Parts: sequence; structure tokens; C-alpha cells
Amino acid sequence: MSLSFLDRSHTIAKPGFSRWMVPPAALCVHLCIGQAYAFSVFNLPMTRLIGISQPAPDDWKLTELGWIFSIAIFFLGASSAVFGRWVEEGGPRKAMFTAALCWAGGFFVSAIGVYLHNLWLVYLGYGVLGGIALGIGYISPVSTLIKWFPDRPGMATGMAIMGFGGGAFIASPLSVWLMAKFSSATHIGVAETFIVLGIVYFAFMIVGSIIVRVPAPDWKPEGYTPPTVAQKLITKNDVYVYDALKTPQFWLIWWVLCLNVTAGIGVLGQASAMSQEMFPGQITPVAAAGFVGLMSLFNMGGRFFWASTSDYIGRRNTYFVFMVLGFFLYCAVPYTGSVGSVSLFVICFLVIISMYGGGFATVPAYLKDMFGTRYVGAIHGLLLTAWSAAGIFGPVLVNYIREYNVTHGVPKAQAYNTTMYIMAALLVIGFVCNFMIKAVHHRFHMKPDHEAQRAQTAVGPVSEPAGA
Repeated sequence: MSLSFLDRSHTIAKPGFSRWMVPPAALCVHLCIGQAYAFSVFNLPMTRLIGISQPAPDDWKLTELGWIFSIAIFFLGASSAVFGRWVEEGGPRKAMFTAALCWAGGFFVSAIGVYLHNLWLVYLGYGVLGGIALGIGYISPVSTLIKWFPDRPGMATGMAIMGFGGGAFIASPLSVWLMAKFSSATHIGVAETFIVLGIVYFAFMIVGSIIVRVPAPDWKPEGYTPPTVAQKLITKNDVYVYDALKTPQFWLIWWVLCLNVTAGIGVLGQASAMSQEMFPGQITPVAAAGFVGLMSLFNMGGRFFWASTSDYIGRRNTYFVFMVLGFFLYCAVPYTGSVGSVSLFVICFLVIISMYGGGFATVPAYLKDMFGTRYVGAIHGLLLTAWSAAGIFGPVLVNYIREYNVTHGVPKAQAYNTTMYIMAALLVIGFVCNFMIKAVHHRFHMKPDHEAQRAQTAVGPVSEPAGA
């Protein structure tokens, strides 16, 4: 069977194709891989695979399970950096198809790991294979949508990435329901749930790969006129991908993203367990799953809202809002636990998670403003290594500080307080990094006659701009 229908040449849109068909294709992929944000609903059940009603000595610990999410996020960033050019050259259909295979395969391998009680297989399945699927599946729809919407780059990235944030809204209650269906007095249905999710997600991602199209060369929206005057912090010039790595702007934005993500991803990965431990008796496992789903909804909505807002107030100002407001909210979380206010706790984290998602959706347009459009896709793929780093820093801070506090006699309801203050401090550093960002110096701008020279001297083919 020929797989030539996956090639980029077979996905070029014909005249009359509506660009509004592309967002549903992106959502088919991002809503599936966004399940990663609901993985915390498996953490507590997976600590009782042997003991069933309570953890047994041979059961996995929460700190061990926390590495599954961290490994997946690490490989998300690594695969997006490594395969970014291949995604662009091969086209979105091939990338989405590959992501579907890896995502479903990751669930199947993890199911075997759960059945055999081999944590390393789960690390390999969900962590490595699933992480590769996350990276490839994440950047391809974003890259495609920003090409279709050059008139609203912030809104475009928001449309693409909001599905990733909203995946847990579906996956969280679905996973809890499936585990309940497959569970018995002597068995917890995690493995079976993984198999069902793998099959369902594969089917939806294949549908997205069939629908997706790329615009024809030199296509522009009707009535669109490129801006003729560069605005402050919005360049009309392009920066070569490897020259971007030499600029302070790239690394400042890298740290801005890393710190913003670290502050949010740790609590997001343990949202279910944290809410139950901070409010014992008040939040049940079902309510915690609902909380995770609600966070997913705000994660999704925040991506579209904040990215679209950045089209009007600017990317830099948008990140200032994230850092300042996030600082006060993180500091308020321990107070909500001390007074037993579930509603205040929920409100704090819903706003925090909306800004966490907004940071992801805003950063591709931020890079486009700073480095131009020619190589922004490859630059964004490299920048996502900040997500990889944050995927380790955040969960490790939450999990191991909690473990240390509980071991030293701190009540579980107060075990997260220190972490919240640390997260607030990280946002202060992020504020300083964002404040230091200025326009890229003209010496890094590409000259017209450098394009051919760069292409000849580059190692391997260079991708077109992805914008995501």
C-alpha cells in the first residue's frame, strides 16, 4: 500500500478551500494529545495496583509515578526540536499520522507495563513514545494554522493550542469512568483504560490528518495587506534560525517560558492528588476529577483568550500580566487551604491555569514578532526545550518537596505551601527576564543575498517558517 497520500504535495489546498476547515483538524489532534494534562487522575489508582484498597509495600510511589509526566514533557520538547524541520518538509498529514501511531502505541505499551507491573515499560510507553507523539503532534497543527491566518497570528496559535489545553476536560471524567467500569474488588482497571484510550485517540487523530490542508504557495487571505511599518518589538526582518540562538532575546524568552511553565505544570500534573490532600473529606476522587476537567477548560479557554488579547496589547505586556497576577495568586493558595475555602482555591488555580495555557499560545507570536516569519517554526521548536526543562523542574519541585514535608511530620494539607511560595518566586525572575527583552539588534537580521548562502551552508534542508 502506498503512503504517498501522506506527502505534503497531496495536502495543498485547492482553490475555494475554506481555511476554517483547518481548526477542526487541529482540534482532532490537540484534544487527543491534551490528555497528558489529565494523567494525574491515574496517579493515585496506580499507587494501589497491588494493594487495591490501599498501597501495598510493592506498589509504586507517587514520586515514582510523577516521572511519567516529566519524561513525556521532556520528550515533547526534545522531539519538537529534533523533528521540527522534518514536520515542515513532510507536511502536517504525515506528521499527524506519525503522532497518532506513537500516541496510541504509547498507551498500548503502558498498558502492558501496568499489567506486568513494570514501571519502566510505562516510562517507555507513555513517557518516551507518548512524549514523541506530543512533540510532533503539537507543532504541526500550530505551524499549519499560522500559515492560514497571517492576519491574526495570536488568534491562530490560540485556536490550535487551545485544543491541547482542553484535552483533559474530556479525558479526565472519561478515564475515571472507564477505570470504574473495568475495576473489581481485586483489580483496578488502569491497563484496560489505557487500551481503550489508545484506540479512540488513534481514530480521531487519523480523522484530523485526513482533513488537514496547507495553503498554496503565496496564498493570502482575501483583503489581507501585510503591515508596511514595523511596530516596536515587531520586526519586518527575518533572523536565521541558528543566529537566533546567538541573541539574548531567544534565551530571555526561553527563560520566560520555562519559568511560567514550571510554575504551572507541577501543580497541573498533581492537581487531582493535591486537591484531595489539601481538602480531605471535602474533595472526593470524583470531585477531584471534575476539578481537573474544569482546569482543562480554563487551560483551553485561556489559550485562545490570552493569545487573542496579545494581538491588541502586545506579547510582552501579556507576559507581564501573567507574572504579576500569577505571583499574587500563588501566594494566596496556602491561605485558601488554611481557611478551608475550596471555592477560593479553585478560583486561584483556574486563573493560574488560564495564564499557563495562555503562555504557550502567545509565545509563537512572540517569536514571530522578534525574529520574523522565515524561520520562526524551527526557532519555536528549539524554544520548546524550555517546556522539557519545566516538565522536569515543576513536578520534581511539587512531588519531592511534598514528600520531604510529609516525611518530616507536616500535615498533607499543608505539604504544598512551601512549593507555592517557590512558584511565586520563579514568576518574579520571569518578570525580570521579560522586562529585559528588547528589539533584536540589526546585525542579526538576514540580508537578501544571504538566503541562498544560508541554504547552501546549512546542514541538511532548512524548513519554511512554521509559526508555532
